[in-house]
Amino acid sequence: MGNNFKMVAKTLFGFEELLSKELRNLGASNVVEGVRNVSFEGDNGFMYKANLCLRTAIKIIKPIHSFRVRDEKDLYRKIYAMDWTEYLSVSETFAIDATVNSEQFTHSLYVSQKTKDAIVDKFRDTDGTRPDVDVKDPDLRINIHIHNNECNVSLDSSGYSLHKRGYRTATNIAPINEVLASGLLLLSGWDGQCDFMDPMCGSGTMLTEAAMIACNIPANINRKSFAFEKWTDFDAELYEKIVDSSLKKTREFHHKIIGYDKAPSAVRKAQDNIENANLDEYITVERKDFFKTSKQTEGTLHMCFNPPYGERLDIEMENFYSAIGDTLKQGYPGTNAWFVTSNLPALKFVGLRPSRKIKVFNSHLESRLVKYEMYEGSKKAKYQNRTEK
Repeated sequence: MGNNFKMVAKTLFGFEELLSKELRNLGASNVVEGVRNVSFEGDNGFMYKANLCLRTAIKIIKPIHSFRVRDEKDLYRKIYAMDWTEYLSVSETFAIDATVNSEQFTHSLYVSQKTKDAIVDKFRDTDGTRPDVDVKDPDLRINIHIHNNECNVSLDSSGYSLHKRGYRTATNIAPINEVLASGLLLLSGWDGQCDFMDPMCGSGTMLTEAAMIACNIPANINRKSFAFEKWTDFDAELYEKIVDSSLKKTREFHHKIIGYDKAPSAVRKAQDNIENANLDEYITVERKDFFKTSKQTEGTLHMCFNPPYGERLDIEMENFYSAIGDTLKQGYPGTNAWFVTSNLPALKFVGLRPSRKIKVFNSHLESRLVKYEMYEGSKKAKYQNRTEK
């Protein structure tokens, strides 16, 4: 293997620019944004670092082969022709993930099956025995992507999705995905330079990700493992060095991170998860109904939250969203309030004009991340102060 090779980091729609910025900051070269992915180059050590540190990546894959493919026989033949002993031995297990976007290939499971057959047959023909498939915890996870007639074969260096950070053991009914939470925070401009609040914190994901950004803690420091640790060329010593040097880049945080939730069970879950992430010294979670609160801190407050949504809010949607607007207006001067919602018609009930609207997706729901600027005193006074200076 040469020193540097191409990799692809997968992400959520709308986070491509954030991810390419993260990659550049980490030291990647040839960073190119795609749709829901960013390609880049680096060495093995950089692959370890990308998995450990990237906040907005879902997976890091390493392309090993690409070819044009006409039909399933052609696919089988070309997969069979590859030298799989470079990546896999007969005593190890493997799994295939396939995604297809093609007129010829319409079933990803069928593509997975064909790929598995080709690999197994190749080993059987050359060694007389074959590696087993283990879908849950394989030694090697192979990624097949077919777009029209182009087939890309990659190795999955992450394993299970990178949103599974390892700190969250307790969740609510619909917890926000950690990568989504982190991306929303970065889109909102959160950088740890003031107090932070999530007034509807649920199981504490937004609070935990906010603290990790503020302290520059590697996003996946609490994960038990990555897929690359089972690769034949895994360098444990190099990986330890990368973990150590990433931890040396953490910084102190001198402000408050506050979470409210009115459900006692949510408060308990949030506290458990925050403790798992070793961040309880930075974050306070209290049982409070946001609509009965007011700002308790001095200076600017950065607020970012994911209001509960879904069927249970249908009846009170209008009241709920107008209560958000009223609470911000009456109780939270000097606050930059951001929240995400997939209930786009409900935004008109907030009764405030958003200063920003960013299109994002919350799982498959098209959503908006909106920003409301609550000035100290009136907007007019703020403008006059600015012009008199």
